[in-house]
Amino acid sequence: MAEKAESLDLIWEVTEIARLIGRTERQTFHMLQSGQLPAKKVGGRWVAERGTLIRFFMETAA
Repeated sequence: MAEKAESLDLIWEVTEIARLIGRTERQTFHMLQSGQLPAKKVGGRWVAERGTLIRFFMETAA
């Protein structure tokens, strides 16, 4: 279990998530708040797993 946790490539904060998905912070925040992105709020901060976000966008593009 510890190995899996260490292998996750987590993206913290709206700014970093926005940079990864190529959107503005405002667009990204709206997408996060409305549940359009596979991310969670942890301790007041948004967090997403890089691979999950990439797969999400690859599937919607196909």
